[in-house]
Amino acid sequence: MKKIVSLMLAAVPLNFALGEELVPTADGTTWLYEMTQEAGKKFTFSDAKPGPDGKVHRLAAYRITGTQEVDGKNLLKFEILRDGIITNTDLMTVNERGIFCAARVDQYGHLTKLDPAQTMIAAPLKPGASWEFDGKAADANVHQHYDVLSEEDVDLPAGKFRAFHIHGEQTEPMRMTIDRWFVNGTGIVKDVTTMKMPDGGLLRRISLELKERPKIAPRPEVKLVPPPKKISVTIGKARIGESTDQFRADTPKIYARWQGRALRDQAKIRVVWIAENVAGVAPPDYTIDEATTTADSRNAHGTFTLARPDTGWAPGDYRVEFYLDAELADTAKLKITK
Repeated sequence: MKKIVSLMLAAVPLNFALGEELVPTADGTTWLYEMTQEAGKKFTFSDAKPGPDGKVHRLAAYRITGTQEVDGKNLLKFEILRDGIITNTDLMTVNERGIFCAARVDQYGHLTKLDPAQTMIAAPLKPGASWEFDGKAADANVHQHYDVLSEEDVDLPAGKFRAFHIHGEQTEPMRMTIDRWFVNGTGIVKDVTTMKMPDGGLLRRISLELKERPKIAPRPEVKLVPPPKKISVTIGKARIGESTDQFRADTPKIYARWQGRALRDQAKIRVVWIAENVAGVAPPDYTIDEATTTADSRNAHGTFTLARPDTGWAPGDYRVEFYLDAELADTAKLKITK
């Protein structure tokens, strides 16, 4: 989700030959958005509680905070702040051809370069214009296509705007559509990004609406975020989607899904399935099965699967241990009921 918000909030300065400014460029300029998050049936929110309408409502800010040098280039820093945390920083470059994101920094300080730089806005904006992005973000191939559909009126908390409606389609690394409304002199005023399941169903939708017109504002107090685990694990009834720690004895398969971060080259990932407390069937902490794989990238991810025995799962307490090389990296517990 954090990377997705980073894609949505990319708005940076561009000066036309006639001196017209595409968006404000002063250090400290801040765009404040009302953010709404909606989940499909197979997705749950891990960092917020939905409201009565089943959606999560919060504020998100996008702020110019100086520059950062990458590969000898001085790039504009655009910080995305939510609940006092910098969730992403976009590092941008601007020229007469448009707006490009050369790299991003996640909330833990890890920098990811985009090769080539990602086209966020292709100048000049006009109905009928289009552009592509084919490149790599870290180890993932990314393909996006954008069309400027029209100019239209939008009514938002920050006021009424005449905006360019830009529609984007992403086919790699996951299916996603982006509808963005952009106003010269202001920037992005509205954005709706929809992530799809492989079967076409809704995974997640994130909407942004400009709450206040951009203004120079002091940088808010920022919370420090502890570094993530090298391996993090979720358990579920499918390869992607909702996680759970409760399973019935007739569940066909249990999926242990893992996400690596900043792994060494060819790191070994080992999973051990353990019957922790299954009375009358196995002794305490009995090893059911184990498997090993090799990480093919720094941020590799994958899934280990354990199929239901012919006689069904024995009710009780279980756990799944993940080892990075020889060290225990993460543990997830689950319960099987009748």
